Formats: sequence, structure tokens, C-alpha cells
Amino acid sequence: MKNESAQKILLLEDDESLNRGISLTLRKAGYEVVSAFTLAKAQEYLAKGRYSLIICDITLPDGSGLEIGQKVRAASEISDTYIIYLTALDSEIDIVNGYESGADDYMTKPFSLMVLVSKVNALMRRIDNAKEYESVMTCGEIEVNCREMKVYKGGEEIALSKKELQLLVYLWENAGRIVSKENILEHIWDVDGQFVDDNTVTVNISRLKNKLGTEEISNVRGLGYIWSGKVIRR
Repeated sequence: MKNESAQKILLLEDDESLNRGISLTLRKAGYEVVSAFTLAKAQEYLAKGRYSLIICDITLPDGSGLEIGQKVRAASEISDTYIIYLTALDSEIDIVNGYESGADDYMTKPFSLMVLVSKVNALMRRIDNAKEYESVMTCGEIEVNCREMKVYKGGEEIALSKKELQLLVYLWENAGRIVSKENILEHIWDVDGQFVDDNTVTVNISRLKNKLGTEEISNVRGLGYIWSGKVIRR
């Protein structure tokens, strides 16, 4: 895997031994890793450069790692940065709070380094795949500018959440084919369904249909969803 800016990871973990172990493993996997041991230092690094992924502990000596997620999601210029929380906080409410604070994934300690690398690889593939679609996709009056990650209908911008936009692009990439709820959960949320169930897909599909004002998304009972319109990429 290439060591380029698109593969740069910020690791925030106050346990020095664990920080070194994770850093070494990720570097062996081909990633560039910048290590921080405090919230303040991580925020300093974020102010100076961009990262594709942040791996972040929550319980830190100078605050909560949840602050990182909240700040990243609130800053438009870095809001697309992926976040994995890596923490000993394993209650259901802790996990829910993690996702609500902007997590793309949430791993509890103790954990497998192999599983962590696998999850990192999956997130990085999304970035690589996104590069292939630095173009404009259209279907009727609806237009997705993949480079700007914006959606328009009839020339007017439609405000979609990050997940709704990812869901739309995924449906368009598979236009004319049925995609299951399980595939959508794995591709968009990258979770095993323990705390995000298939109702999450149903709700987001409904919101997407309402915001776009379209009937092109159909529910194929027992199988999944399909975008029936013709999608053109240019």
C-alpha cells in the first residue's frame, strides 16, 4: 500500500506501549502514522494537517476523545475524515455515544490488531474507491458532484447527511441491481449489526427518498433495495 497523504493516520492513545504497538503494526501495513498521547497534542496535529483516518481513545488524561469526533464532524473542511474509537468503554450507551459523536467504527479493548488493520484497510479502500469517482453522476434532474460531494436537483443543492450521500452513491453505483440491507450496512456503516440494525437502513432510505423527492428507489421485499433510474457518469 502506498505511503501517500490519502493514507495518513492520526493515532491518539495515551498508553505508550499500546500506542507503539498499533503504530508499528499500521506502518508495517503501509500506512503513515502520526502518534499523539494527549487530546491537546492531537488537536495541534489536526490544526496543522489533514488525515484520512483518526484512531482515538476516549478516556484521556486531559479530556474525552469524543471531543475529536465532534470537532471533526463540525468542521466542513475535514468532516469527511474517518474515525475509529478504540476504548475500554464497552457499555451499550458508551457505544451509542461514540457513534453519535461521529464514529465510523467503535472497537472495545482488548482487541485484535489483525481486526483493527482489517477495519483500517476497509476504510482506506473507500477513500481509494472515491478517487475513481471524481466526476459528476446524473439521473434525470438529480446530479451528484463526487468531487465536491454535493447533490443537486434541478440546479438547487439538496442537503444530505454524510451517510445519506454515501447511500445514494452506493445505490447509483449499483443502479439496476438489488442491494441487500446487509450489504448496505457493511458498505455504508461498516458494522456487524450489533448496535446498528437493518431498521437503520429503512429509515435512511426513507429520508433519502423524501429529500430527493423520487420514486426511483424501490423496496424489493425480502431482498433489499434497487435504484431503477438510469445513472450517467461523466
